[in-house]
Amino acid sequence: MKINQFAQIDVDAEQALTELQNISLFTPTALTADLRTNLAHFLHRCFPEALTPSSQNEAIANLLLDQTTTVSAFLAAPTTLTAVQFYNLALQLLGFEATTDFDLADPLKFMRASQLAFADTSPLDNATLLTDIYLLLTTHTKLGLTYLDDLADRGFFATYTGPRPLFFNGKAQAVFDTRHLIKEVVYVEAPLDTDHDGQRDLLATTIIRPQVPAELKIPALYTANPYFKGINDVDDLLHNVDQELAVKSAADTPLPTSTTTLPKPRSVQGRAQQTEKIATDNSSYALNDYLLARGFASVYAGGIGTRDSDGIRTCGSVAETTSTIAVIEWLNGKRRAFTNRTDNIEIKATWCNGNVAMTGKSYLGTLAVAAATTGVAGLKTIIAEAAISSWYDYYRDNGLVVAPVDCQGEDTDVLAKLCLSRQKDAADYAKVKAIFADELAQLQAGQDRTTGNYNAFWDERNYRNQIANVKADIVLVHGLNDWNVKPRNVEKLWQALKTTGVQRKLILHQGQHIYINNMPSLDFTDMMNLWLSYQLYGVANNAPAVIPNVTIQDNLAAETWRGHHDWAPADRKRQLYHFTPTALTLEEPTDAAFVTFKDDNRQPFEQNKRDETRWLNDFITAAPAYAANQFRLKTAPLAQPLSIDGNVTVTLQAAVDQPTGLLSVLVVDYGQAQRLGTTPSMLERKGYRLNPAGQTDDLVEFKLQAATDYKLITRGHINLQNRQSNTTSLPVEPGSFYTVNFDLQPTYFRLAAGHQLGVIVYASDMGMTLRPQTVANYKLDLNACQLSVPFTKH
Repeated sequence: MKINQFAQIDVDAEQALTELQNISLFTPTALTADLRTNLAHFLHRCFPEALTPSSQNEAIANLLLDQTTTVSAFLAAPTTLTAVQFYNLALQLLGFEATTDFDLADPLKFMRASQLAFADTSPLDNATLLTDIYLLLTTHTKLGLTYLDDLADRGFFATYTGPRPLFFNGKAQAVFDTRHLIKEVVYVEAPLDTDHDGQRDLLATTIIRPQVPAELKIPALYTANPYFKGINDVDDLLHNVDQELAVKSAADTPLPTSTTTLPKPRSVQGRAQQTEKIATDNSSYALNDYLLARGFASVYAGGIGTRDSDGIRTCGSVAETTSTIAVIEWLNGKRRAFTNRTDNIEIKATWCNGNVAMTGKSYLGTLAVAAATTGVAGLKTIIAEAAISSWYDYYRDNGLVVAPVDCQGEDTDVLAKLCLSRQKDAADYAKVKAIFADELAQLQAGQDRTTGNYNAFWDERNYRNQIANVKADIVLVHGLNDWNVKPRNVEKLWQALKTTGVQRKLILHQGQHIYINNMPSLDFTDMMNLWLSYQLYGVANNAPAVIPNVTIQDNLAAETWRGHHDWAPADRKRQLYHFTPTALTLEEPTDAAFVTFKDDNRQPFEQNKRDETRWLNDFITAAPAYAANQFRLKTAPLAQPLSIDGNVTVTLQAAVDQPTGLLSVLVVDYGQAQRLGTTPSMLERKGYRLNPAGQTDDLVEFKLQAATDYKLITRGHINLQNRQSNTTSLPVEPGSFYTVNFDLQPTYFRLAAGHQLGVIVYASDMGMTLRPQTVANYKLDLNACQLSVPFTKH
């Protein structure tokens, strides 16, 4: 196995000893003690679950220094301690098994292969022993935690009486008791009245925090989660995608505008120090749970239109963003909250130091991005995973209605209905049912599934428009195989952030729409702990320099993550491939060549029970049923590896025998090989410990799968009527050729030597686009078709 630790900080011997004293492991006298005494003391602290010296000695007796020497024997009659002996001991403490995982004769060979940090000074003196112990405490175990985290989960800090919070190696430690948490609900008053009841919307806000002394103020990790209070069945609202493309008008249709008068704030009738309601909702984010014991409060709010709150869901609107930042403003002392929804008794976040980070994946991460683009005070950083930066880039592509994977028929109206959890309380829903029906009608009009064009509705939902307002530092996490929130959302945001002065970090993994906090191959949780300790507690740990600008998981080798300076830079070199009737080539064609394909996927798709995953596999593997529906080309086998870095751009010159048309493109890696799965495999259910209170997560990892013949690299779509832009509609004359040039979804992908780069051109995408019923015949002029591939030598 490989363990990639990007958040492990090197410190000098003096700093190491100071920090070892801070965690009450050693005292200053350790410098003058002998090696045997210090080693024995350390080992007795390595088994905090053993409550007596006898039980600790029993645990120590199970450890070997080498093939013939037990640790107990060494402590009884100490001799010289070698680096090999120390690291045999260290690996056993980290959970690795002698003879199974590593060889007692050469533990350093395993440590090199696993990328574990070590110092090979031999023999060890007392000072070296202490620095090696420090390094060991910061090293990851077999199950994905630092060794000190593992000790903490087993009770290492149970008797700790020192200052809180406590930081070791730049990261907050688990010294707060999470067995007896404060769980409370307040109602934040937002400057909105989205349900038009004449009162400002109140937002139920759940707080989960450790008990701390009154004088200690702690920061908040805030997750805006529209799913927090439950979701509704929306199958009846899904849109039919088995329909024709519309012939668009050249003129844009203006959207109706509406204005509402904002009611005055509530009149405060009193103030309270204690909340009135105990939170019964469970936490919804494992990273927050991990950091609770380390002195960070967790705050959750569903927002407008969710259960126990006022308002209605508006999906991506300015009102939704306003609802999101209202909670930050309360945490920062600039907005009011109440103990219940009727008595107007104000309560302040007196426990909070005013520093807030937002966390979350998908819609949750999206709202973090939205909040950051307001520049709201108090928001120091966001950690946005698989986040939308423009809702157009989520539900549309170059003038086409395009669904997130496995979500055909979904749109903003469907998502709003899904999250209107006020519906779960019948009497409460009755108050807003008619108002929400009007909102759905406005969403349906604005989203415009008829044309698929970018319009004022989508422009309001493009958070990148407000990028100049961003003041919070930003961490972005995204899957390169995420076809739900497609990579364009993170790439465009990453590029836009370059125009700001904020610190920014990017982590790209090989997964789909997933979390990555619980993988032993990457110290993601440590990285975020380092980052948040710096951002919210002001720890001088140099986090912006320690964490790579860009961290990318390799797609060819398991458990391999690398740091990079940038991703998809505009000045990346490009390789131009030309289309011929038989191959993708580097040579420009000299003879005229035309090819045809038809858009008629429906019959085999229906026969295969409308299985979108099977359709994609059959389509890429050239199943005979789809042979006439595509045109495909491959390069010759590559003589050297090729690393694609950014946006593959395709130029096509095409004609269609209809007054409408669409073009879709797949870029594929062809060649038999074992490839990483895009969904992590289970290593151990509940094997990842989050805190000493016993909360867990599953331990997972990306694993190499059985050999396959291909891997999808990227894809993209365009409406022929939008060949100029996604806002402008141009007519399509049947039989006339038109040139389109568009970016496919950005990626970072390494093709191995001997593999072939392939491209497939087709029309309807059964998993994403509308599915026209009319059979359309397409022709490509190959002399004007090209594939431009950005590449790097990484």
